[in-house]
Amino acid sequence: MTAEQILRRRMHGLYLSRGCGDITELSRELLGLHCWFHRNVAFSALIRGANLMGWKNSLVKTWIHHALHGVAPDDLPTLLAVHGGPWRWGETYREIANIAMGLMEDGVCSRAEMRLIFAEDYNYDKQTIDRALSPWGGVFCELARLGKVAFRDMASRDFDLIDAEPTRSPGEVLPGLFRRFIAAYGPATLADAAWFFGLGRGRKQELSALELDGYARFEVNRSTYCYIDDSADMGDIPALTLLSGFDPLIVSYTDRSAVLPPEYKRAVIMKSGICLPTIALDGRVAGLWNIKKGEPTVEFFTAQPKKTRDAALERADLIRWQTRQQL
Repeated sequence: MTAEQILRRRMHGLYLSRGCGDITELSRELLGLHCWFHRNVAFSALIRGANLMGWKNSLVKTWIHHALHGVAPDDLPTLLAVHGGPWRWGETYREIANIAMGLMEDGVCSRAEMRLIFAEDYNYDKQTIDRALSPWGGVFCELARLGKVAFRDMASRDFDLIDAEPTRSPGEVLPGLFRRFIAAYGPATLADAAWFFGLGRGRKQELSALELDGYARFEVNRSTYCYIDDSADMGDIPALTLLSGFDPLIVSYTDRSAVLPPEYKRAVIMKSGICLPTIALDGRVAGLWNIKKGEPTVEFFTAQPKKTRDAALERADLIRWQTRQQL
């Protein structure tokens, strides 16, 4: 399979050469929509043809895989099961988590309010509370992994109690999730799947043990790629594509060079790990776009025809208009 054929299949699977009109279905198909910043979910959905009506409450914002995602509610227990298991943070933090859930039952859902209550009413040292209520997640990450809490809505930093506890083991859900991953993201390797699902070195063998006879396969540079050969029309690679920040086409694979030329990597992925919204020409990143202070911006890394620049700006402006009432 050529590099062009691989890219055509990936863009088709990720709804970049066809549309998906429903954001919940899109999240289900893509196994969650990356949302380090919640507007990236909106960008990703609009680029793929979905509308944003009610989107802030139609998805659940929580930690799955190894990052924050917007998740279809009925899909959450299955996705959480990949990293399911008992509490991992020790008894002290379990106590704090239980207190936090009790506070949420009483309507206290922000970390800032909880900090004040813990400082006044509980005898934990500052370092412990700072870790437990860290802005990076703290005990809420662990509670989210167990399906007990999630963010209040897609745009909120506060939490709510939920009931999404996994009922199956990682071994029970991985075969099905791997097939769904290959259906959307393939052709892809086992290493890609391990990276996507956040499986560290100690767990990669769980994927290696999967039965692969049901997949079409080919080898490139000693790496085996899997895909589902359903004879569907993959469509053409679009001449111009806007990609969201943390777009699945970029961040879901161990080798990004086919889409993100190495010379542009530092311009696209910040030292902090933030992946910016990009413009792809013929499927390869060629510039950046964004909405800053309510206005669309477009920046190409090399000189482009005016027609191309105008087309990119027009698409960015359409997204600005579509998100104006929703973000």
